[in-house]
Amino acid sequence: MNGPVRTLAVLALVLLMAALLFGLLAGIAFVLPQTPPWLDFTRLRPLHTTTALFWIVTGAVAVMLASRTDAVGKEPHLPLLHGFLILWAGSLAIVLVSYLVGQFGGREYWEFPPWLALPIGLAWVMLLIDHARALRGRGQGAPMYLWMWTTGLIFFLFTFVEQNLWLLPVIRSSYLRDLTVQWKSNGSMVGAWNQLIYGASLYLAARVPGNEALARSGKAHAFWLLGLANLMFNWGHHLYNAPTAGWLRHAAYAISMAEWLILFDILRDLRRSQAGSTGTTFSQRCLRAAGHWVLLNLILALLMSVPAINRYTHGTHITVAHAMGATIGINTFILLGCIAHWSGFDGARTGRWPRVGLRIAVIALHVLWSALIVAGVLKGWRSMGLGMTDHAEVMRPVMSVLVVFVLAGAAVAGGLMLVVIPLMRQVVIARQEAPTEPRVSA
Repeated sequence: MNGPVRTLAVLALVLLMAALLFGLLAGIAFVLPQTPPWLDFTRLRPLHTTTALFWIVTGAVAVMLASRTDAVGKEPHLPLLHGFLILWAGSLAIVLVSYLVGQFGGREYWEFPPWLALPIGLAWVMLLIDHARALRGRGQGAPMYLWMWTTGLIFFLFTFVEQNLWLLPVIRSSYLRDLTVQWKSNGSMVGAWNQLIYGASLYLAARVPGNEALARSGKAHAFWLLGLANLMFNWGHHLYNAPTAGWLRHAAYAISMAEWLILFDILRDLRRSQAGSTGTTFSQRCLRAAGHWVLLNLILALLMSVPAINRYTHGTHITVAHAMGATIGINTFILLGCIAHWSGFDGARTGRWPRVGLRIAVIALHVLWSALIVAGVLKGWRSMGLGMTDHAEVMRPVMSVLVVFVLAGAAVAGGLMLVVIPLMRQVVIARQEAPTEPRVSA
C-alpha cells in the first residue's frame, strides 16, 4: 500500500468504528423509553447507515487500488487520487456535520443535502479516469478481477446518478415512480460495490498460490457474468410490494442466489490456498468467517424468496438481519481480511487480542442475527397472521427481543474494535509493499 491508499484504508477503518458506535447508540435509543436529546434515534440512524455505507465503499476502493497496483505494476495517478481523497473525505465530513445539526435531504441511505452529490460524483469520475489510465491496453485477455473492478466502478457511478433522479420533476411528481427508482438504484449499487470486493477476493485467490489461471477460468467468467446480471436485475426483489411483474422478482432472486454460491466457492478456494505450514493467518480467519456468513445469508435469502414466507417477513427485522449479515458477516470480514493481507498484518506480531476480538464478533453476530430473525417472526405473525393493527401492541413482545439484539450489537462492536485498532496501527506503519509474495502478472 502506498501513502494515499493507506490513507484511504485508515479512513475506511475510522468509518467502521464510527458505524459501530452510531449503531450501538441508535439501538440503545430505540429500545429505551426515554433518552436524552443527544440520543435522538432520527439522527443516529442516518449517521449509522451513512458511515456503514461509506466504510464498505471506501474499504472496497482501498483494497481494489492495492490489488490493482500489484496486478498491473502501475501506481495510481497521484493528482487524481489526491483529488478523489479530498473530494470524497471532504464531502463525507460535510454530510456528517449536516446530520449532527439536523440538516437532511435526499432519499433513504443518502439523506444529506442533494448538492453534495456533485463533489461525490466528481470524486468518482476522477477515480474512473485513474482506473482507465492504469488499465490502458489491457482489455483483451485480461483476468476477470480487472473486469470486476471496472464493472463495479462504472456501475457505482451509474447507480449514484440514478439515485439522484428524484431531483427531476417527472420523477418526483409520482410517489410510485420515485420509490421504484430509489429501491432499484439502491439494490443495483450493492451489486456495484460487491464487484469491487469480489474482484479483490478473486485476485488474492489467484495471487497467493501463484495460480493466475484461476482468474481466467470458466468459473471466474461465469461469476463475473452473474455479478453483471445481478447489477441489472437483482433489485427486482426490492419491489415485492410494488406493482411489478412477478417474473422480474423471481428472476432477480434466481440471479442473486447463484451469485452467492459462486462467491462461496471462491472464498473456499482462497481459504484453502492460504493454508500453509505457518498456520492460519489472520486474513484467512476473516475470509473463513465471511464464507460461513455467505452460507447463512444464502439460506435466509432463499427462505425470504418464497412468496408465502415473504408475505410475513417483508419490512420486518428479518430484512434487517439479512442486511446486517451481508454488511458485517460478509463484506466487513472480507475487507478486514484484505486490508490485513495488504498491510502486512498477517506477518506482523499481531498478538492474541485481534484473534479474540474476531471470535467475539463472530459469535455475537450469530446472536444479533438470530435475535433479529425472532423479532421479525414475531412482528410478521402478529401483524399479518393475527391481523393486529395497533403498532404498540404488535411491538410489545418484539421490544424484549430487541434488547438482546442491542446487547449482542455491543459485543460485536467491542470485538471488532479489538481488531480494527491494531489493524489501523499496522496500516499506518506499513511499508509500501508489505506482502512478500511475488507479483502475479496481469
